[in-house]
Amino acid sequence: MKSNQTTPSPYISFTEKEWGRRRADTPLPLNEADLRQLRGINENISLDEVVEIYLPLSRLLNLYVAATQDLYRATATFLGNPAAKVPYVIAMAGSVAVGKSTIARILRALLSRWPNHPTVDLVATDGFLHPNRVLRERGLMQRKGFPESYDLRGLIRFVSDVKAGVPRVKAPVYSHLLYDIVPGEYQIVDQPDIMIVEGLNVLQTGDGTRGQPPRVFVSDFFDFTIYVHAAVEHVRQWYVDRFLTLRFTAFQNAASYFHRYAHLSDKEATERSTAIWKEINECNLLENIAPTRERAHLILEKAADHSVQGVKLRKI
Repeated sequence: MKSNQTTPSPYISFTEKEWGRRRADTPLPLNEADLRQLRGINENISLDEVVEIYLPLSRLLNLYVAATQDLYRATATFLGNPAAKVPYVIAMAGSVAVGKSTIARILRALLSRWPNHPTVDLVATDGFLHPNRVLRERGLMQRKGFPESYDLRGLIRFVSDVKAGVPRVKAPVYSHLLYDIVPGEYQIVDQPDIMIVEGLNVLQTGDGTRGQPPRVFVSDFFDFTIYVHAAVEHVRQWYVDRFLTLRFTAFQNAASYFHRYAHLSDKEATERSTAIWKEINECNLLENIAPTRERAHLILEKAADHSVQGVKLRKI
């Protein structure tokens, strides 16, 4: 472990090798075929990285889940009530294109293979964006992804209901193809053992409006929070690279909101994606997302090649 004797830190820092040793004798439950289904576009996460980074993380989370469940049972015993099933909620935050969705999928796959919590749900906060119709009415289409573009009350109500053990809680579904909420379509979350909530805004404490901040934050309902960090210039390049690749995949679909970009040249696509990044995503990252990093229990630090080079774990 790295140590800093001059500047106190709330975190313990690990290199990838130091962190990897924390897996103990935890077996790897995934193979290459599994990982191929979990990888995102232009991400080349290897089984070795899963062993070094995500297997130890799943072991840590498994220990935390067990300890939290024991605490709930102790409280139920004290109150003289049957122990209600309370889902353990994990949040995954970070920039657009930083790879948090892939990490969330890998963690879900790993955690669901532990014998004591087979039900693990993954919910993206994209479903709580206001529909495009509402964003247009409010002049927020160019602020999509910023705090004010979300139905934060709906998101808080959803996470609160899941945490309270309410059965069959509905989450709206977002289509990246349509770039909009899908009317009448919902994801049902029915009392899972663990729920992973992944999104840009999960650690934010404001709603993007002026005046008094909300009294309740969605992060109030999280048991463990993870922030995926990378240098801005790396994330910008990953965003541009993904845009270039999507021209030959999703953008080719005539129903895609971005179909108009399918036939751009490399130069045109690079210029357009760079402009979108600077005008929207980089502003959101610097103003709203990156400032929440130090609120996380654990920070994954990525290098230019998308690999995790360091881990920071908040001291208990």
